[in-house]
Amino acid sequence: MGSSARIAVDAMGGDGGLAVMLAGVARARARFPDMHFLLVGDENAIREELRTHPNLSAASEVLHAPEVVKSDAKPSQAIRRAKTTSMGIAIAQVKAGRAAAAVSAGNTGALMSMAKLSLRTMPGIYRPALAALMPSLGDTDTVMLDLGANTECDARNLVQFAVMGAAYARTALDLERPRVALLNIGTEDQKGTDIIRDAAAEIRAAPHLPLEFAGFIEGDRLSRGEVDVIVCDGFSGNIALKTAEGTARFVADLLKRAFRSSIRSKVGFLISKPATELLRDHLDPNNHNGAVFLGLNGLVVKSHGGANAIGIENAIAVAAKMVRDDLGRRIAEDLGNFEAKAA
Repeated sequence: MGSSARIAVDAMGGDGGLAVMLAGVARARARFPDMHFLLVGDENAIREELRTHPNLSAASEVLHAPEVVKSDAKPSQAIRRAKTTSMGIAIAQVKAGRAAAAVSAGNTGALMSMAKLSLRTMPGIYRPALAALMPSLGDTDTVMLDLGANTECDARNLVQFAVMGAAYARTALDLERPRVALLNIGTEDQKGTDIIRDAAAEIRAAPHLPLEFAGFIEGDRLSRGEVDVIVCDGFSGNIALKTAEGTARFVADLLKRAFRSSIRSKVGFLISKPATELLRDHLDPNNHNGAVFLGLNGLVVKSHGGANAIGIENAIAVAAKMVRDDLGRRIAEDLGNFEAKAA
């Protein structure tokens, strides 16, 4: 990644507060020794917390921000305070070229609005998309987008999401030709809305794209590992994501209740503990943390608000990998090739 790579971190965002954020950054520093950080927030509080992380202190610069975007703040309110909040100032460092990427665990709507207004979309990109990795039964995770940035999309938006999602999968999952599918209510060609069918037709007509188009996929197959990238509008994607996360918590809580129901169940738990721990780790959102705003003139990563130190570390790792593989250039090249050959 190079010794000059630096990540701007909104140190005040997230439910766990400053201590959790810096603990996660310290873990990332140990994982990526060449990485440097720009920690944005209350300067006195950050410097006090850095005393417990001497290795991080040596690789960090602190930038004071007098305000914090609250979790319940409206995007319009947050935008008006972009120059004084830790979130807004962190994004501004990317725009100014002082940081290669920004990471925040703060208000999603505010982060999305600030990032789009400050960084703008890349040439040729109509709308940015929020992409994240979801656990699957396959050999790798699955990229899903859009997860809430755009509640309504047309066919061209979905096609661009497919191109951007495939480029991200090549970076995040080390895949040469990711398998891409559109989320639909059926797998038959005649199923779904005109928008979804038109998007599928455009992708099929572009065999030069660095991806394998797998057609349509239904909601009950999202985690089967049958495809590498799942594309949808932000309304459907956000519902699908929240449903998947809720189902994972439901399964985990159900197992806990079952294992505590009797002495025999408790004995069974001890026998099956390695398997249940593997399941817990696989479903833990901290192990898949770090959603990416694709299509902007700069890299911004959104962490779960409730992420622990491991989750913050993984969100920063996502940012580091995007910087290393120059994701923005990949997206621009892929989209440019698609537009040129489609003309």
